Amino acid sequence: MNAPASPAETLRGTLADLLDGLPPKQAAQAVERLIANYRGVTPTDAPILRDRADVAAYAAYRMPATFEAVRSALAAFAAAVPDWEPGSHVDLGGGTGAATWAVTDIWPGGRGVTVLDWAEPALALGRELAAANPDLRDARWQRSRIGAALTVESTDLVTVSYVLNELTEADRAALVDAAASAAQAVVIVEAGTPAGYARVIEARDRLIAAGFRVAAPCPHSAACPIVPGEDWCHFSARVSRSSLHRQVKGGSLAYEDEKFSYVAAARFPVAPAPSRVVRRPQIRKGQVLLDLCETEERLRRTTVTKRHGELYKAARDADWGDSWPPRAARP
Repeated sequence: MNAPASPAETLRGTLADLLDGLPPKQAAQAVERLIANYRGVTPTDAPILRDRADVAAYAAYRMPATFEAVRSALAAFAAAVPDWEPGSHVDLGGGTGAATWAVTDIWPGGRGVTVLDWAEPALALGRELAAANPDLRDARWQRSRIGAALTVESTDLVTVSYVLNELTEADRAALVDAAASAAQAVVIVEAGTPAGYARVIEARDRLIAAGFRVAAPCPHSAACPIVPGEDWCHFSARVSRSSLHRQVKGGSLAYEDEKFSYVAAARFPVAPAPSRVVRRPQIRKGQVLLDLCETEERLRRTTVTKRHGELYKAARDADWGDSWPPRAARP
């Protein structure tokens, strides 16, 4: 008997079906235009996704990457709160609902789900796609302006993914404050760029001021040890490339790496990682170099060699974004 498909597999298949009947050239042109619009300055009350063709093309192009980035952030959060799972979830600015799919991947099972977004075509398509995921069939898809006037009903979990970049500074602050007032846990994901990291740090500071504890990626809730302007904290998630990805980007690889920055925080006790691998590990002959963000509010490079035995094997398997040391090696 075959195991049921994972949310990631189901989403890929559903998105592939979505593009049936849409000429590949038209889909690629729609994505290129939308990417250009997203990189510009667009008022929050003027939806970029105007019709079904726009939404279908952009969903097929961006949902897998958003799903993988949010899923990675949620997995790190879940590791810090192993005895907790959300009984309800609100996705702010969720569009076609990639973050809701990621939540069902980390915490399978039905729950109250609400997706708020200003673009009605995105909500309509998200509702259609969600019919393929049993955990989302009762989700509510509600039109709402994402900004200063936003109100959020009480919920266990709020996700905000790739939304802050579309807002003014005042609207970003209002959104984070609304999320903090409504939720027990908040997970925010932005592009893994210096600007995306700056928006995440801004949100992190507001969450801490509202009484939240940082669960991931940071091993503490104190100030970030990274000097602004010199570096930025970001991670990477591998995404299977569709034919549409290859058409738009002209690439031949079957995958690409989505860079993202994030913060996951909660009002209840959390057990963050003792340290976090914040760069891709460097594997050399007989040694592994790990760049770590540590509980002592500092960045440090550590070298793990063969003489460390099992720890060396774990270091060779460690990935960018992992907690360190592995749970089995902790005192």
